[in-house]
Amino acid sequence: MNYTYIVECADGTLYCGWTNNLEKRIAEHNAGKGAKYTKPRLPVKLVYYETFSTKEEAMSREWHIKQLSRAEKIKLIEESGERDVSTTFGDI
Repeated sequence: MNYTYIVECADGTLYCGWTNNLEKRIAEHNAGKGAKYTKPRLPVKLVYYETFSTKEEAMSREWHIKQLSRAEKIKLIEESGERDVSTTFGDI
């Protein structure tokens, strides 16, 4: 499975990425081994994700989400059914 995800950084900013192992990627972000953008903004909290069967689909969705304004990203997160992603992967 491949994922496109959004995390909320400690400073309230949003970061979007893709991965084939969501739990591991969030742990990497919080260990300071993730993206350059998130390193000084720890910890991060997973607030949104989508699943895809191919890497190309996940990467394409990441690109499209990155084109959205902050308000549009927040709307996407809010409209996702307000699922509690922390219960999906525990305390990540």
